[in-house]
Amino acid sequence: MNDWLTWPGAPAVLVTVARAEGSVPREAGAKMLVTADLQFGTIGGGHLEHRALDIARSMLAAHLPARGDGAAAELPRYERFPLGPSLGQCCGGVVWLAFEHAEGDVAAVLQALRTRRDADSWRYAALDGAPACGVVDADGRHLAGAQPPAALPRHCSAAAEGQATPAAAEVAGTKAAGTKAAAAEASVVADQTGRRWLIDPALAPRAHLVLFGAGHVGAAIVRALAGLPCTITWIDEREDMFPPGRPENVTIEATDTPEACVASAPPGASYLVMTHSHALDQRLAETILRRGDAGWFGMIGSDTKRAQFSSRLAAKGLDAARMVCPVGLPGIINKAPAVIAASVAAQLLMVWEDQTKE
Repeated sequence: MNDWLTWPGAPAVLVTVARAEGSVPREAGAKMLVTADLQFGTIGGGHLEHRALDIARSMLAAHLPARGDGAAAELPRYERFPLGPSLGQCCGGVVWLAFEHAEGDVAAVLQALRTRRDADSWRYAALDGAPACGVVDADGRHLAGAQPPAALPRHCSAAAEGQATPAAAEVAGTKAAGTKAAAAEASVVADQTGRRWLIDPALAPRAHLVLFGAGHVGAAIVRALAGLPCTITWIDEREDMFPPGRPENVTIEATDTPEACVASAPPGASYLVMTHSHALDQRLAETILRRGDAGWFGMIGSDTKRAQFSSRLAAKGLDAARMVCPVGLPGIINKAPAVIAASVAAQLLMVWEDQTKE
């Protein structure tokens, strides 16, 4: 997740899909960071990505001899790529790519974003003229890089409409309500002088999973979700069950009162219950259903377990209709932990994508 924020410790070029029309490999806002030898992230692979890598590395090669004190920053590049025969791709769409040297303001912005993976940020970068790049938080406060140009807020196009929180929208030049922030994409807007700017959201993941159980299947699910746009609170009573190290998007809670983690979860969170104890599973199910605002609730088990739990929950006045059990995609019956994890991860991705459309 956000591999492009990896700092390679070498000169690099940030490549961003600034605009996309029609059938394209990646959406506007997809990025990769390119060095002379490596790349972090992807804009979709194929010939488009190979062409972008060539351009980025030619920029690096041309810039290296001029590096040093007083060297002028190279201008950003903004290029249009039809995805047709000339690129050997049959997508049929059109992609506009922005190329920026990761130095100066851009480097400062990337450093700020690396410390804000769990918070919303909005980057703005000039596509014409001298390099200028900065970032603000969701309340419009300047965080790093160049200050927002005064002309930008009043004269941006409506392309970013509906993509920002209210304060960040002021920087993006819109009156957006922010309800679709999770699906926001980058956009290109123009200020009153005609200078074009890339408005580039770097948003925290909206999907949050509260996972109960650090057994083999729980550990496999954490591994399956490690690189996906979500955050996970992973809970178990047995501290020694958690493996050494953890993915960047995971917070571990070793606690004797796992039910309390339901109360502290954010509204709309997803819950997945797979502990070592059916009695604990039932207590967690009761707590989750009583809370009433789960975005999704799944429990590992069989049809028999579902029937038993549904009867017990109904006796306590709780409706188990919202409990998904068994979990995973229909038709996948292999019970190996890695297979279950792949199936459940796909199920969760479908749930989370549906939630962004609501």
